[in-house]
Amino acid sequence: MIEPTLNYVPCPGPAAASAPATHADAAAAQHRMAYWEWNATGNPAHPHVVVCVHGLSRQGRDFDTLARSLSARARVICPDVVGRGQSDWLADPLGYQLPVYAADMLALLAQVHQQAPITTLDWVGTSMGGLIGMAVAGQPGLPLPAPVRRLVLNDVGPVIQWQALQRIGQYLGYPARFDSLQQAADAMWAISTSFGPHTQQQWLELSRPMLRSLPDGGLTLHYDPAIAVPFRALTQEAAAAGESVLWQLYDQIQAQTLLLRGAQSDLLSPETAQAMQARGPKARCVEFEGVGHAPTLIAADQLAVVQNFLLAAPVAESALAG
Repeated sequence: MIEPTLNYVPCPGPAAASAPATHADAAAAQHRMAYWEWNATGNPAHPHVVVCVHGLSRQGRDFDTLARSLSARARVICPDVVGRGQSDWLADPLGYQLPVYAADMLALLAQVHQQAPITTLDWVGTSMGGLIGMAVAGQPGLPLPAPVRRLVLNDVGPVIQWQALQRIGQYLGYPARFDSLQQAADAMWAISTSFGPHTQQQWLELSRPMLRSLPDGGLTLHYDPAIAVPFRALTQEAAAAGESVLWQLYDQIQAQTLLLRGAQSDLLSPETAQAMQARGPKARCVEFEGVGHAPTLIAADQLAVVQNFLLAAPVAESALAG
């Protein structure tokens, strides 16, 4: 079975000197972002690249099932957003925000493009990863190697329900220690049942990369607790003010857009999903019953929807016109 390769890209902004994953020189004012590359095409320079970006407290191995399924037809790049997984932690916690994340993705795309030219670029973004995708696809002047062709927004839009942010804030960044993978998986499931049904094996595989080892032999969560600093500083008023900026980004997206929604999502409301179908790129929306925030793209029906969207042949302009 194909496995991914782990790679790194240098990005602007200093890493925390004490970060457990850091190899960066703080004096160089750079941090390293890790990314996992999947490629079973037989061509290491395959020109079709799919970037898959995870949610707020997750990491790039969330996409193993999707990436493995897409990798026969494309290079699939799954970054660990800075502060998570195998990436460095930032020296300044206030850097854990959308502008830095988007800048890091530009550095990533530039490196991948330099290694082998990208002619077709697609994006899959879950929650925070979708917001980053909107920032990348919704600013026409950005130096992308190719325009984003197809964009999957997984249970996220310009309006994020305040009660969902409050729910996430109840657990984000708090210290945790576990004695075993199973204990950790059980604790994470307690706050993640909205992800929908998973087998025990599926949940263990999702949980394993969410952990790092402690010196005493225990386990803790993989991310920098300081990712919660800017999150906790967000007020309801500031969140509302940010909506207009996100709508501006969304309205400028030229990519063909697929919106996925957990039918029981507390983060993406039906009203926002309807608005996203009516304006900007006029996303096509698919809902998954029995799932909240957010679909993990492991279930066969979820996987098929994304595969079909990303790998379908282009629609002729004449067909679109008539």
